[in-house]
Amino acid sequence: MHRLLYKEIVVNALAEDLGSGDWTTGSIFGEEEAEAVIVAKESGVLAGLSVAEEVFAQVNRQICFLTHFQDGEKINMGDCAASLRGPVAAILMGERVALNFLQRMSGIATATRAAVEIIRGTRAKITDTRKTTPGLRVLDKYAVRTGGGVNHRFSLADMVLIKDNHIRGAGSIGEAVARVRRHCGFPVKIEVETATLDEVKEAVDCGVDIIMLDNMTTSLMAEAVRLIAGRALVEASGGITRERLSEVAAAGVDLISLGYLTNNSCALDLSLSLL
Repeated sequence: MHRLLYKEIVVNALAEDLGSGDWTTGSIFGEEEAEAVIVAKESGVLAGLSVAEEVFAQVNRQICFLTHFQDGEKINMGDCAASLRGPVAAILMGERVALNFLQRMSGIATATRAAVEIIRGTRAKITDTRKTTPGLRVLDKYAVRTGGGVNHRFSLADMVLIKDNHIRGAGSIGEAVARVRRHCGFPVKIEVETATLDEVKEAVDCGVDIIMLDNMTTSLMAEAVRLIAGRALVEASGGITRERLSEVAAAGVDLISLGYLTNNSCALDLSLSLL
């Protein structure tokens, strides 16, 4: 992930947290230097080390940030993720913001890796959704990739996804697809959300690229996969929990989109301590 993608995110986060200055740290410390470590308090998959490093670099370029792991690697409780050396005041001013990014991103990567492992050996891939924190989508989706998942569309401009409200407003799947093709042309990939087998048949007849099976039972998904018969990619979506992943993957879908990866994952517990 290129630094330019998250530089301004870090700028804004530091401005939010530091305000007009850190009264506590500024009162206690002057030019003293110190060493510190970021330690895992539970096991998981790391993501966001470069973002944490950027936080400390923006606070004070004199801080040396040394990583002991790489993004995507498993870290165990008690392991040292990174070491720091530099002005103690600057380290403490960047501590919370750096940990907030690192913990959130690592939590998403950990949840993604767990889902990927559950369906390993099937044709299905784990993908994310647009249920991300506003302003942090680039970080959330990077964390999903770090955990072994694949990204769905990043923004509304990436591809066409005709959902239930589009269909309701247009009157039918066929009419919605026809309007999209008149407006966008045939090179644009089109995905259609379906909830019944009749809707699946209509989407197949329209020749769309991807068919989403939304909130279907696993048995209905399997029927839909047989009906589609390879004429479009098949995405399972809607309320899919970790407990259902194996059976959904076994139904033969190509993609399983999980909103909980980015909107409901628990942060990985990490802490920073001065030595």
